[in-house]
Amino acid sequence: MRYAVFFTPPADDPLTKAAAAWLGRDAFTGAPLDQPRAPNLDLAALTAEPRRYGFHGTLKAPFHLKAGSSEADLVSAFDAFARDYPAFTIPKMVVGALGPFFALVPADGAEDGISGLADACVKAFEPLRAPLSEADIARRRPERLNELQRTYLADWGYPYVFDAFRFHMTLTGAVPEAERPAVRQMLDATFAPFAGQPMQVGHLALFAEPQRGAPFKVLRLAELHTADNGRTA
Repeated sequence: MRYAVFFTPPADDPLTKAAAAWLGRDAFTGAPLDQPRAPNLDLAALTAEPRRYGFHGTLKAPFHLKAGSSEADLVSAFDAFARDYPAFTIPKMVVGALGPFFALVPADGAEDGISGLADACVKAFEPLRAPLSEADIARRRPERLNELQRTYLADWGYPYVFDAFRFHMTLTGAVPEAERPAVRQMLDATFAPFAGQPMQVGHLALFAEPQRGAPFKVLRLAELHTADNGRTA
């Protein structure tokens, strides 16, 4: 079993529904969904990797619990963290290209709030994380990482944290160059109601992977602190 702390809107949020339909799977229920028709594109193959994870933005990358820690310990820490961390809004989200991948990303200059949340999650849940195995380290291909990323991998179990972090909500796997214009056109149409709009970060999600390679599923969704819910920050 691996766990991860991700951001995703609630199950009934229009963005969650649109992204689940695009990916072909609902991460809250695990149910497969019919994807949009895509002439001349194998959309199922192009979205296979993000479909397994479900619609999300990584905050604390997948990890095993260290010896002596239980799922109940993690849930307790997760609830406490969410209860005390303030909700906020990303001013504008856009469809962006990260190399050969497409994702929803904050517009330039709109990352500070989500980067701060990610930094806090990396640190808060670190005491529960088991050290990486040699196989886990090898999967990250450390020879392809720069020195700082290798240090982060060794110290925090993931190379893309802190100043190497860039928040993104993945929508495709690697797309062949010849297919990128068509995929981009579909994404722009599918996510037109959300692109250029603010996104409320009002929840955290605890995802679970029952065994290596299995689909991730939302185990728990918790509200972040707001003035309306009466919690103390």
